This record gives sequence, structure tokens and C-alpha cells, in this order.
Amino acid sequence: MIYSCASHIGNVRKNNEDYCKGEIIDTDYGSIGIFALADGMGGHKKGEVASKLAVENIICFLKENLLQSTNIKIDYVDDIVKQAYNNVNSIIHEKSISSVDYEGMGTTLTTAILYKNNLYVANVGDSRCYLLKDNNFEQITRDHSVVQELIEANIITKSEAKNHPRRNHITRAMGTDELVIVDIFKIEINRGDKVLLATDGLTGFVDDEVIKEIILKDEDIMILTEELINTANNISGKDNVSVILIEDK
Repeated sequence: MIYSCASHIGNVRKNNEDYCKGEIIDTDYGSIGIFALADGMGGHKKGEVASKLAVENIICFLKENLLQSTNIKIDYVDDIVKQAYNNVNSIIHEKSISSVDYEGMGTTLTTAILYKNNLYVANVGDSRCYLLKDNNFEQITRDHSVVQELIEANIITKSEAKNHPRRNHITRAMGTDELVIVDIFKIEINRGDKVLLATDGLTGFVDDEVIKEIILKDEDIMILTEELINTANNISGKDNVSVILIEDK
């Protein structure tokens, strides 16, 4: 398993409210990869505080609760992930009500866990996870957003969603309420498959087909990660953009 994680402020914003991080831990029972990516909201300082709190705390919680000296508690991954998201949600929510400076802050949070031949994905908000498997590029997560609801109601098309005035309005976020509902997915993967986590600085401006063409290339994943970010900035650059690209080796 190898990965590349990168975040860029873009061409317009004055601060980066995205945050991403990954860790691969070697154990007696095989390697486990834990990756998380978040897109904060709430204005200057607030968004970047929320996204960093989300990513750092979700990875810390998962490491402490999934890994034990004797084994990896992968059979309980759903329960542990739900506990992790509730824990992180509480941390951000308590921070948001602790001071006027942080009032109204929140963040998306998308997490991926890779262990043996399984991918576990958790999601709140509109940051996404994709899987490239056997030349098939599939979005695993479902956006929690106004435009996604309009697409599903056949009111607008995916193409129209990219320019919709409410395209940045999400319907679910970490830290904005006392309770949070998290979507969890489990997918079987094979060697050579690639997993992509991305904020809407990429997915909101770059078509899925273009993203697929880039990560299909037989190049180092650090180069591919850089190309994804450069493509988003060349097309728009109006938003922060963050990606984590993972290849199952």
C-alpha cells in the first residue's frame, strides 16, 4: 500500500480550510491504512480549525481503538467508526460553542480504512471517495448537499449542479449539531486498485472522466496527485483543493 496526500490553497482564497492526512501502520497481522480528508467551513480561521480537529482526532481515535497489541479489531469497524465520528463531532461542536471566535464552524469529513482486501469508507458532507477498479471509476460516497438532493429529484442534472448557486451548500456536517449521522461503506478491493479522497475543490470543477484519465496513468502517485491539483487550479482555482491517492500494492 502506498499513498500521496496533498492540499493547495488554490488561486483565489486567502487561507486553506482543507486538511488531509494518512498513516500506514505495519502490524503482525498485516498493514492497515487510515486516511482522512476534511473541508472546513465557517469563515477565516474557523474552517481551518474545524478541518484539522476532524482529521487529527479521527485518525487518533481509529488508531487507538482499531489497533490492539494482540490484533486488529476489524470485525467491529462499523461500531468503531461510528464512535469515532461521534467523538470528533462532539470535539468540534464543543469548540464551536466555547467562543464567539469559533461560532458556526463545521467541516466535512471523509475517512478511508484499507486492510487486506477490504476498503471501509465513512462520510459526512460532500468530500468524496472514489474507487478505480478494473478500469471502472466509481464514486463510493454520496454527497450530503442541496444539489445532490436536486439531482436525485431529477430537478437538475450533474452538469447543471457544477454551476448551481447552492452548489456549496451541504446538508450534513461535523460539529454543527450535537449529533451526527455518518454513512459507512465496505467494498472489496484488489491489488492495483486506486482509492481517491477529494474535496470539492477538485470534484466541483473537474469532471469525473478527466479525474479517471489522470489516475489511470502509469506514473508515480505523487506525480498523479500533483496533476490532479494542477488540473483543478488550471480549470478554476476558486477553492482550496485536497486529495489523497492510495494504491493497493
